[in-house]
Amino acid sequence: MAAYSLLSTLSSPFSRSPNRNPKLPPLSLTSTSKPSFLFPTRKLSLPSLHSLIFNQSKNSSNNNSSNSCIVSLAFDSFFILCTSLALSFSLFVTDVGAASAFVVTPPRKLQSDELATVRLFQENTPSVVYITNLAVRQDAFTLDVLEVPQGSGSGFVWDTDGHIVTNYHVIRGASDLKVTFADQTTYDAKVVGFDQDKDVAVLRVDAPKDKLRPIPIGVSADLLVGQKVYAIGNPFGLDHTLTTGVISGLRREISSAATGRPIQDVIQTDAAINPGNSGGPLLDSSGNLIGINTAIYSPSGANSGVGFSIPVDTVSGIVDQLVKFGKVTRPILGIKFAPDQSVEQLGVSGVLVLDAPANGPAGKAGLRPTKRDAYGRLVLGDIITSVNGKKVTNGSDLYRILDQCKVGDKVTVEVLRGDHKEKIPVILEPTPDET
Repeated sequence: MAAYSLLSTLSSPFSRSPNRNPKLPPLSLTSTSKPSFLFPTRKLSLPSLHSLIFNQSKNSSNNNSSNSCIVSLAFDSFFILCTSLALSFSLFVTDVGAASAFVVTPPRKLQSDELATVRLFQENTPSVVYITNLAVRQDAFTLDVLEVPQGSGSGFVWDTDGHIVTNYHVIRGASDLKVTFADQTTYDAKVVGFDQDKDVAVLRVDAPKDKLRPIPIGVSADLLVGQKVYAIGNPFGLDHTLTTGVISGLRREISSAATGRPIQDVIQTDAAINPGNSGGPLLDSSGNLIGINTAIYSPSGANSGVGFSIPVDTVSGIVDQLVKFGKVTRPILGIKFAPDQSVEQLGVSGVLVLDAPANGPAGKAGLRPTKRDAYGRLVLGDIITSVNGKKVTNGSDLYRILDQCKVGDKVTVEVLRGDHKEKIPVILEPTPDET
């Protein structure tokens, strides 16, 4: 009965469709003959079940080679299909924007002037240092004595002996000084000497020779308006920065922040000079030092396009004296004079002598100071109108003339004494603390 069911199943007819195998005609249980035609247009004989089984075993060896070819072709087709699907899927899920990472851009090309500026900054940065001014303060609650930063500025290496040049106002009032190089190494600094009148100071650090790269010294006598200049410093406590500009003016005059004495032949530039740039170098296009950045003209304290630098020709003479002697020997008359506004109110031009100590050059020569008589009335002293034939209208004129003299020079001072003029010879001397 089971065999009958199996044969009935095998002999059930099925029709041919595009996606199915053709149906075989019913088989007889006792018949071993070939079945009738499948299609009217094509004759196809189908063996019995017994014949199929026998022929399968008989022809299996003959079909091995053909089956291998079919399997190989099927595998190749399957591999190509999988590869195509994988490629399509990768293109679908891959972000197109990421493909830009594989785009090779050509290297940035700089102009010749840009290359020169970059090279100038890289070559001179190791010579520029950052100076921190520390002051002693006492805590109001614990009474502990502390060192706190009270200012900062820039400076530059002058020679291989460890001398650092900066502005005097950068180190003024400091109890200790710290010098930081471009590689962020910090050393304690000692004050070698300073010139308050010209706002120049020299420090010294015990640093290795390989860290001391002196900046090239140039000349400021042949500068021209419009010439390119470069300022390197540490504005606002930042790392080394470079600002560029041109020389806006020459032979300017500013006053020392410490003494009020005029500083002559100052360079004016529009290169940005902000707080922290003070004491840093001003360089020409060849990378040579032409000045020390010292001041800006700005009510707010920020760069306003008007900066001033002390010319290197003035600085060189001062630094040489400070390194050799620890002080600057500058001639003085040995007087104290009244503010310029007071003399203008008197209707005269010149320098009014308020005091002339007896042990000073002017006192020894006989210049008369301002004083009060027995009745308390003010008696004006001598009014200096010229020195060595050069007219003196205010205190700046007097300082300007003395800067051109040396200690020991004999000068002729013309004064207005009462209603007449007198000429008095005076031998210039150094200040008392420089003797």
